Amino acid sequence: MSGARDEAAVRVDTHVKVLDEDVVRQAKARGIDVLVYAPHFERLPDIRARAERFSDDDLLVVPARELFTGDWKRRKHVLALGLSEPVPDFLTLQGAMEELKRQGAVVLAPHPEFLSVSLDIGDIRQYRKLIDGVEVYNPKHWWTHNERAREIASETGLPAFGSSYAHLPRTIGEVWTAFEDPIPDESALLDALQSGSPRRVFHRDGVGHAFSCKLEFAHLGWENTWKKFDRLYLQGTEPTHPSHIAYDGRFEDVRVY
Repeated sequence: MSGARDEAAVRVDTHVKVLDEDVVRQAKARGIDVLVYAPHFERLPDIRARAERFSDDDLLVVPARELFTGDWKRRKHVLALGLSEPVPDFLTLQGAMEELKRQGAVVLAPHPEFLSVSLDIGDIRQYRKLIDGVEVYNPKHWWTHNERAREIASETGLPAFGSSYAHLPRTIGEVWTAFEDPIPDESALLDALQSGSPRRVFHRDGVGHAFSCKLEFAHLGWENTWKKFDRLYLQGTEPTHPSHIAYDGRFEDVRVY
């Protein structure tokens, strides 16, 4: 894993939170071929529509959901691609995993054992047969977190992936996963992830990369403000709350809020 690039590979930024004209421009300038777009607390149909809007012949945008499982203090993020039906946030981890298994979704473990927002190695071992990859490089990580993530991938034998996890447009393309096989469409990406297709993780180097990483880490302070979260996401009417009418009461037995 380094700042070098494999010009023959398909470059995938495997998890981003932002998507607009500036993001697309940045991705193309960085040589990214595929973006996986998984914003917080937005419903799957809206994510799909936005991904389709910004996809073109030079950049494929794939819709995904980073699910918040568990409660706010002990939440565990799970990245899901290839969903056939919407899945809300704030389900038990077991409830969320059972639904992802039912749908045959691609399941990835982003930023493992990072702060209080991640699957730990016990969770990953428990759901080893369902999880398709472990993130081993993330700009929000400190170097010790990336080192631990690589250990987890090695210990569990799961394929690695990396992403910019961009909450800020400038971070797009700071990290990418380079696949050897062609990825012309969403189905091909899902197949590559689930089959363990050969890939390598790369990141940019230098002062600019270090600065982008520091900015992304600093963004956590705003993102994880309890008052903001309680006001916006726990009132029961938000788009990805389990009690929202869109879910038709299907998850009442496994919701935590």
